[in-house]
Amino acid sequence: MTEEASALGTGSSGRVRWTICALLFFATTINYIDRQILGLLAPLLQKEIGWNEIQYSAIVTAFQAAYALGIVAFGRAVDRFGTRIGYAFSVALWSVAAASHALARSVLGFGATRAALGVAEAGNFPSAIKAVAEWFPKSERALATGIFNSGSNFGAVLAPAVVPWLTVTFGWPAAFVATGALGLIWLVFWLALYDRPERKKGLSRGELAHILSDPAETQTTKVPWRELLRHRQTWAFVIGKFLTDPIWWFYLYWLPKFLNTRHGLTITTLGLPLVAIYSMTSVGSIGGGWLSSALIRRGFTVNRARKTAMLLCAVCVVPIVTASRIGTLWTAVLIIGLAAAAHQGWSANIFTLASDMFPKRAVGSVVGLGGMAGAAGSLLFSPFIGLVLERTHNNYLIPFLISGSVYLVAFAVIQALAPRLEPVSLDRPAPAAAGERPVGPA
Repeated sequence: MTEEASALGTGSSGRVRWTICALLFFATTINYIDRQILGLLAPLLQKEIGWNEIQYSAIVTAFQAAYALGIVAFGRAVDRFGTRIGYAFSVALWSVAAASHALARSVLGFGATRAALGVAEAGNFPSAIKAVAEWFPKSERALATGIFNSGSNFGAVLAPAVVPWLTVTFGWPAAFVATGALGLIWLVFWLALYDRPERKKGLSRGELAHILSDPAETQTTKVPWRELLRHRQTWAFVIGKFLTDPIWWFYLYWLPKFLNTRHGLTITTLGLPLVAIYSMTSVGSIGGGWLSSALIRRGFTVNRARKTAMLLCAVCVVPIVTASRIGTLWTAVLIIGLAAAAHQGWSANIFTLASDMFPKRAVGSVVGLGGMAGAAGSLLFSPFIGLVLERTHNNYLIPFLISGSVYLVAFAVIQALAPRLEPVSLDRPAPAAAGERPVGPA
């Protein structure tokens, strides 16, 4: 863009892009309401259905295995068919799958419905990250990502506030049906409001110039996975997601059970502690995204800004290693809330790495690969948690030790593989340092 266009964008840009961000926020909110219901109802359903810890971990694993397959497929589909169609298809499918939980009455039934939900919900993040890349310049992407990603926390706050009431008043099947219907309502607004900036009616010239203020991309052809996997930057993102995504799944599915077994909370008393924890995560998500964006505006390089924010988040997670030994409920809640908030700040920035290092035409595919890696890590971590808890009679020491240390490991890996967050050129061979072999398959 010219200097004149850039100035026009920053000086008189409008707010349409933030309306798009709001749509992404509400979709992610609904995504996490649907996703978290099982964890909230697990103590109740465990008595009614009769599963043990290993069977429960198998139900969780069914979701994660399907999610791993779904996210890489949706990442590719979103790059091919576009954000508008890809996101709409994902939300329609997951809404139906969420409501279908009301029909399950066995471990197998819940495993099947969780698998269907996992495949469909996998479209959320590739679609949302690609939408941010389409609608925001790099200087605003971490903030926009932090805002929409905070929908996961907002959903996690709403779920414990609403689901117990629905369950007590109408029964647990009604909770699944009611939350599943939310996605279909959102779908109407999405189809009415979303389009690419270049085709969006009512978008001012100033805001369009601001959105397109980064250097223009000259290539539009799709990028095969084998090409992406030749680059160290891809592996930095993929391994970072593989190591840290499982911790968030651990919070979603086992935190209500931990509070039940360690502190005696029931479905009617879980609400306030969970609302407190996930309210903190909303601050972490938006704050983490804001921090790196603010540092860029103050003159930091993109690399230094992102890494500063991510290292701070990695350090803030560490105190959770003590959570299983704390006997006071609200002290445990504060420590877990800090760690969960730091995870979301980390997440806002690691997602943004994909659009920092890769052109828009490859963002969906890269996010899909990272999401698949994160789900694959969860596939390993969830059965491990179930086995540990079954063998140790619900001692959470080992899961929390892992949760508190893995972010520093992930940060070190990202720094080693992408020390400067160099933008990837997909039109020439992947660069390698002198004497260094290329990372990934040949």
